[in-house]
Amino acid sequence: MSTQQFSQERLMKVLLAPQISEKATFVADKNEQVIFRVAPDATKPEIKAAVEMMFKVSVDTVQVANVKGKVKRMGRFVGRRNNWKKAYVCLAAGQEINFAASEQG
Repeated sequence: MSTQQFSQERLMKVLLAPQISEKATFVADKNEQVIFRVAPDATKPEIKAAVEMMFKVSVDTVQVANVKGKVKRMGRFVGRRNNWKKAYVCLAAGQEINFAASEQG
């Protein structure tokens, strides 16, 4: 599947942010994967196309996980954080995404 199937405008809205955490760093080092927070309605082919378009890398596979929002309390009021979706993007051998460099250019 190529980038041409999806509108460029849609692909710009699929990736919301890189997921920076201790687990994400461990996964990145061990499996050459990068974790992104993505739009709740994003599909695997859309995520793959968006990463390839934005970072100019070749993507091997994409795995997605729906994350349930935590229940939080403010005094006697109980609320919930929003549910969100994250994508584990496995890059092709020898590829890497450097977030520090990509923000400047």
